[in-house]
Amino acid sequence: MGKEILIVDDAMFMRRIIRESLQEQGFENLLEAKDGEEAVKICRNQRPSLVFLDITMPGKSGMEVLKELLEIKPDIKVVMCSSIGQEETIRRATHAGAVDFIVKPFQRERIVSIAQKYLEQS
Repeated sequence: MGKEILIVDDAMFMRRIIRESLQEQGFENLLEAKDGEEAVKICRNQRPSLVFLDITMPGKSGMEVLKELLEIKPDIKVVMCSSIGQEETIRRATHAGAVDFIVKPFQRERIVSIAQKYLEQS
């Protein structure tokens, strides 16, 4: 079984951009969650190695989800996804345990390079 990647974003369009970017480069075992609750459930059951996590979502925020994911699996690699202008939140997220971040609108090359970097480490 290959390493699993979880994509968490309340916008289906954003999940699709990340999923397609990874699939085009041969990544498989891609999971998706539409909100924080679903992401936590998936992490408890599937134990992905890498998570692309939106910061701003209805219900649980990305920061709350980040904390829960790290409690479930302390070695999980979480990459926060943010809109331009959320620099303070990005700083807090990396201080809280996120390994990296990407800014919307996404650049496909950055998504792929981040996945390659962190899956090689895990």
